Amino acid sequence: MKYKITPIRNDFLMKVREFCIDDQNQPTVHIIAKGGEPCRDVLRGAKEGEELILASYCPFTKAGPYKEYGAVFVLANPSDEVVNYTEFPLPTNTQNDYFGDYFALRAYDNDESIYDARLVTPVNAEQTIDELFAAPQVQFILARFAAYGCYALRLERI
Repeated sequence: MKYKITPIRNDFLMKVREFCIDDQNQPTVHIIAKGGEPCRDVLRGAKEGEELILASYCPFTKAGPYKEYGAVFVLANPSDEVVNYTEFPLPTNTQNDYFGDYFALRAYDNDESIYDARLVTPVNAEQTIDELFAAPQVQFILARFAAYGCYALRLERI
């Protein structure tokens, strides 16, 4: 199955960087990275000393019981680094890996209701993504970090 990663919304990035307000219209929190914090805008772990913003984000577009807001880290300043939105950012055992040993994949239908969900490892992630997208009801998949449950990225069919 072919898919693409949907970048974190530009309007969100502008709002948190310029106005320090998140998706719930709350003030953002500015921190200095200890290193490894998952930066949603560049799909990598933060480097020690980078300026980050912690803010509430919503990857959903429709109202409903599964619509969630959650904490995300983004770089405090725009970055010109190239982000590959065509490949799932599997860990490579480097300091700035985005995912760890386990993460969750949640498949959603057109109404943005959960259709299926699985805990995966880097070894079976691609196979599980293919299996989830094999169901015609699945419109998109959200990846979430296992321990904290935070939003990591959104996969869309192409």
